Amino acid sequence: MADNMVAKEQLRSIVERIERLEEEKKAIADDIRDVYAEAKGNGFDTKVLRQVIGLRKKDSTERQEQEAVRDLYMSALGMIPDFERAGEEAAE
Repeated sequence: MADNMVAKEQLRSIVERIERLEEEKKAIADDIRDVYAEAKGNGFDTKVLRQVIGLRKKDSTERQEQEAVRDLYMSALGMIPDFERAGEEAAE
């Protein structure tokens, strides 16, 4: 029976810790939302700002690989004019 009480207390402790962390996560998400609203109020494009933040999370190699694949897809879809592709190839 003592083991059962210990398990209940451990479970309660775990659940309460998760609940506290969820509350903190919500508070942080609210703070982030406020900063984006501030950025928008100052004339920044928040969609682009989110993209920049996402890119900053990646290391240089991962970012370059993703950009290369994106450019390949855009080229295949005719979204990059031939003169841009030629300029990019010459730069490499």
